[in-house]
Amino acid sequence: MKIAAFNVKRLGWTKVNKKAVREIIIEIVSEYSVVVLLEVMDESGKAMKLLLKHLNNYGDNRSNPYGMLCSERLGRTTYKEKFVYFYRKKEVKIEDSYQYVENDEDNEDDEDEEDVDELAREPFAVLLKCPSTVVQNLVLIPVHTKPSDAEAELNALHEVVEDVRERWQNDNIIILGDFNADGPSLSMRKKDSSLISSAPYYWLIDDDVDTTTSNNNDHTYDRIVVYGERMLKAIVPNSAIAYNFEEELNLTEEETQSVSDHYPVEVELKQKALRKRNPGTTGAAQKKKPGPAAKKRRGA
Repeated sequence: MKIAAFNVKRLGWTKVNKKAVREIIIEIVSEYSVVVLLEVMDESGKAMKLLLKHLNNYGDNRSNPYGMLCSERLGRTTYKEKFVYFYRKKEVKIEDSYQYVENDEDNEDDEDEEDVDELAREPFAVLLKCPSTVVQNLVLIPVHTKPSDAEAELNALHEVVEDVRERWQNDNIIILGDFNADGPSLSMRKKDSSLISSAPYYWLIDDDVDTTTSNNNDHTYDRIVVYGERMLKAIVPNSAIAYNFEEELNLTEEETQSVSDHYPVEVELKQKALRKRNPGTTGAAQKKKPGPAAKKRRGA
């Protein structure tokens, strides 16, 4: 089962309403069982509803459709974004969702404490039921840091993880998204000294991976981080990559840039081993009927 995060660069009505751009986004999203879109600017929600409609009318998605879950609009100023999840309903069930809040106004114990505001867009976490995978239950924490605050936000993510662990009693956690964890936003030294830089946190996207579509830099802004060795062992080895949709979909530079300045980052979970059938002591095993491909070969 493949999971991804994709910063789609100011995704709203204008972009979704352009057929050529929308079709590329749909091809990308269709690669995944679960994908969380970042930098969604859709205030009314109409753009995401339109995207979902066309997504579920595309190819095999008709028989294996997606559901959608959107966060509230997040941000410190009038500029706000949403986190939006698309998930295949036959493969994944959303058990719960949770909008993390740094300053809980209902907590009377915090009255004398100074307000904390380190996260530009507080994560919208989900608890997933994934029955076909080895973990079966999984928490996703999406991230889109503000470049100038990337160091402080990375440190703040440790508190998010601890809060989610206590809330759901679940250590199967993946943090994913646009960390701005490279280039002018954050030096490698500062990244490697953050609270989530070492065990029990494991970074799956290497520092030399280019997650941008730009030809002017090769920064690794987008990341996937897992919590704990159990979660790490549930990952298919070397499956965490940036999905270069420009090459995979044979797009021009102009077409690529019309979609985003980022590539999605993805990872694959190991599937649960199927139980072997007991053939029993009586009766012969039934022969499988030949499928369409086999029939075609016979008739060749």
